[in-house]
Amino acid sequence: MLFVPPPTESLIMDPALKPAQKKDWVLTEAALAHLLSWLDDGAESRGERFLEMRRRLVAYFDRKNCLNPDELADESLNRIARRLEEEGKIESESPAKYCYIVARFVFMEHLRQADKEQLLAAELARQRNLQETQPEEDLGGREKLLNCLERCTRKLEPVSRNIINRYYLGKERARIENRRALARSLGITINALTIRACRIRDKLESCVKECLN
Repeated sequence: MLFVPPPTESLIMDPALKPAQKKDWVLTEAALAHLLSWLDDGAESRGERFLEMRRRLVAYFDRKNCLNPDELADESLNRIARRLEEEGKIESESPAKYCYIVARFVFMEHLRQADKEQLLAAELARQRNLQETQPEEDLGGREKLLNCLERCTRKLEPVSRNIINRYYLGKERARIENRRALARSLGITINALTIRACRIRDKLESCVKECLN
């Protein structure tokens, strides 16, 4: 595995590392051809270097227990292809090193999104496993919170309620496998499932806040 140094100021300003830029950009055949040529670095590999780099990026995200390593690897390569299309060339780093730099930033964004999911996951778990060992003075506020969460969950459509409950089921690797199975059962991608679950979670959070107030 290549060593990835800490990002410098010039890398932070790199267009490929800005998540909000041109969300509607799609990979064209011309952009893909440019990416393949750049990865070959002057040597014709007939796409073998592209496949090898994608495999290594998938392995990178998988080692970090990402739910969707294939999609994160593709997102990293798409950002690089977009920069090549916009600027024509990338000379700041070697192709392999630059791929890992972009992948690292994509992973950091993934972590930030995962952090937003933790609060609801914890509350759903507490709802199922609330213990009577908590201090008595804390039970009133917690009971109100859990009652609101349960009430708001019941208001969801059956499909949404099933998705949000299964989405946060399990821990670590078990949760990852559970989400993959859920996506397959719904006939959608992991990315589509994540977006759907986030929308349900936002709806639940708004309902709980209103209930508590």
